[in-house]
Amino acid sequence: MASTPSPDLILEPLSLEGEGFPARPLSEWLTTFHLASVVLDPYTNESSWILKTAARVLHAFSGAAVRTNLIVTASADETRTFLGPLAKEFLVFTDPDRAAVKSFGLSTLPALVFVRSDGTIPAAAEGWNPGEWRAVAKAIADVTSWTAPAIPGLGDPTAFAGTPALG
Repeated sequence: MASTPSPDLILEPLSLEGEGFPARPLSEWLTTFHLASVVLDPYTNESSWILKTAARVLHAFSGAAVRTNLIVTASADETRTFLGPLAKEFLVFTDPDRAAVKSFGLSTLPALVFVRSDGTIPAAAEGWNPGEWRAVAKAIADVTSWTAPAIPGLGDPTAFAGTPALG
């Protein structure tokens, strides 16, 4: 069950080709926009099965007042390898010690988590359950006055439970 994360949680963005943002506390990432995060464990098949779906869902919110991102439970090099070209399409945070996973109160990955600018988590889905992800997308769309993507979409995998979030 997702819980309100610590505003002091440090989120470290993946640096690409020497460019990037410095690591900052969650509270600073929320000063202008909410966060829509897909949390992935690159060491599991289940997180790889959802990559295309995650990208589609996050792209659907690219113009909304929400900072779309991926949080990957791996080092920077492992994250780049796992995401491939997606590492350049999204803001990506590395979480090798799973501090974000713990602070968000996640028990299963992959997960879709909506963090409002006040630091609360009004909606989260763990594992891949299209109905639950649709509810999170609707919550994001309602708060940002945007249109939620269709979930499930063509080519999305069938529902699966996911894997333990803490490895």
